[in-house]
Amino acid sequence: MNPAQALFDPEALAVPALPVCDHYAGVEPRMTKSLQLQAELGPVFDVTLDNEDGAPVGREVEHARLIAGLLGGPLNRYGRVGVRLLPVSHPAFAEVAGIVLGAAQRPAYLMIPKPRGVACIDTAARTIDRLGGAEVPLHALVETHAALAEVAALAAHTRIESLSFGLMDFISAHRGAIPQWAMSAEGQFEHPLVVRAKLEIAAACHAHGKVPAHGVVTEFKDSAALAEAARKAVDLLGFTRMWSIHPSQVRTIVAAFAPAAHEVAQAVAILQAAEAADWAPIRYQHGDHGGHQDGQADTLHDRASYRYFWQVLQRAERTRLAGAAGLPEAVRKAWFDTGAG
Repeated sequence: MNPAQALFDPEALAVPALPVCDHYAGVEPRMTKSLQLQAELGPVFDVTLDNEDGAPVGREVEHARLIAGLLGGPLNRYGRVGVRLLPVSHPAFAEVAGIVLGAAQRPAYLMIPKPRGVACIDTAARTIDRLGGAEVPLHALVETHAALAEVAALAAHTRIESLSFGLMDFISAHRGAIPQWAMSAEGQFEHPLVVRAKLEIAAACHAHGKVPAHGVVTEFKDSAALAEAARKAVDLLGFTRMWSIHPSQVRTIVAAFAPAAHEVAQAVAILQAAEAADWAPIRYQHGDHGGHQDGQADTLHDRASYRYFWQVLQRAERTRLAGAAGLPEAVRKAWFDTGAG
């Protein structure tokens, strides 16, 4: 039996299986380059075409038409292209949303920037639904004090699929009380107010079956700093998705969010033994997976830990890239190619 069927209550919260990287682009050449990279690598990352910060002031509607053309164009091969709209309070919000929703291929999701709380999401959802976008998932940025104060309610909202942390706007909202160093790749994991915000977003999303997305690292040429930040985001703070703001960041983020080869091997071994035991408890004896000691010398496992190891394999499948630790082909065929993974 497929682990997804054996281990989970059919009525349990189903967390959306989004790619681990969300790449933002707003200028036409960069939007095109991003779509070309996605066409090359496959849907291991999303592309978000930016109609907020990417649009010249006063030309937001014109920019929306450009985005709609890219959505419906040949480079959108996988249907994993979203759009960041204008804030709900912007006078062109409805017009821009209507243009984007009228594209030949609909966006995979719509990002709502700068919501001040649940009321803003309600307003955005009503407008989008009226324009025929009721089936399009909504993502939202938590980047204001008001949004953070209502983060649990935002995560519980039925139209929300993912919440992202807006680092720069969140720090700016503190009117200089948070120093500039907290915007850096290292500092944003050290300042208590910033870390608190991230933890509240991640916890709220996990409680309500939504995807928490970590924000930006602006040092786009420092791949080591980016990789370290991505590892902290996933390993320490519980984020399952992260923003990229330069094409060179995509591979680094995907690799950092991918489980290591020894983790994949351990998960496969435990789940195969569990399947052979009809998902009853098993004793797992230590094995040397890929030369790495996994720290599980002689342990007992049951369905609670089986769920964790299944989630490791799901993450391995979502982060498949050349050079990344993927699943054995037999495991992929048995558990993922069936469509139940």
